[in-house]
Amino acid sequence: MSASAQHSEVPPAPPARAPRPRASAKGEQTRARLVAAARTLLAGELSERFTTRNVAALSGVSHGMCHYHFQDRTDLILAVITDIHPEWITPLEEAVSGPGTFEERAERVVELLGRPEGAELSHLHSALHWHALNDARVREALEAEYRRWRACFVALFQVLADERGGGLDPRPLGLAVAAAVDGLAAMDSMADGTGAVPGSGGEPVLRTLIRTLAAGA
Repeated sequence: MSASAQHSEVPPAPPARAPRPRASAKGEQTRARLVAAARTLLAGELSERFTTRNVAALSGVSHGMCHYHFQDRTDLILAVITDIHPEWITPLEEAVSGPGTFEERAERVVELLGRPEGAELSHLHSALHWHALNDARVREALEAEYRRWRACFVALFQVLADERGGGLDPRPLGLAVAAAVDGLAAMDSMADGTGAVPGSGGEPVLRTLIRTLAAGA
C-alpha cells in the first residue's frame, strides 16, 4: 500500500472544543443577589417561605432568571452552604494550619470558637439541618462540610503527633474534641440563641479538654 493511500485512511482530528464562556459580571452579580436573598429567607423565622419565587422577589430578580441560575430551591440551598464556608470552616482551617506549636495552634482554635457565631449563621445552620432531613442532596453537601470541619481537629492533633514523633493516633482525639464542640455549641444555643461556644463557660471547658487529651495521649 502506498504512503499516500495510508495517509488518506487516517481520520481527521476532531475540531478543538471552544472554551466555555465565563459568566458575565452582571450574571455573577445576579447570582450573588439570589444567594444573599436565599440566606435571608433561610435565616428568617418563616422557613416555609423559602421558595424560588420568594427568593427571586426578595432579590428583585425575575422568577425565570432565578431558574436560569438555579434549577430548584435545593440548588439555592447548596449555594448557601458553599457561601457560608468562608465564615464557618475556613477560619478554623486557617487557625490549625497557621504557624506555631500544637499548644499555640490549639489556643488559636479555642479563641476562634470562643467568638459568638452570630444569630444569622446560627439560624442558617438550624435551617440547613432541617432541610437536610428532607433532602438527600442537602444532607450529602452538609455532611461533606462537617467532615471538613471535623478534619480540622484531627489535623490539630496531627501536629501533636508530629511533635512527639511517636505512634499517637490523632483521629480519635480530634473527633472527641469535635464532638465536644458540637455539644457545647448546642447547649449554648439553647441558652441564648447565638450558637456561641463560650458565654456559658464553654471556652475554658474546651481548653481544659484539649490540654487533658494532649497530656494523656
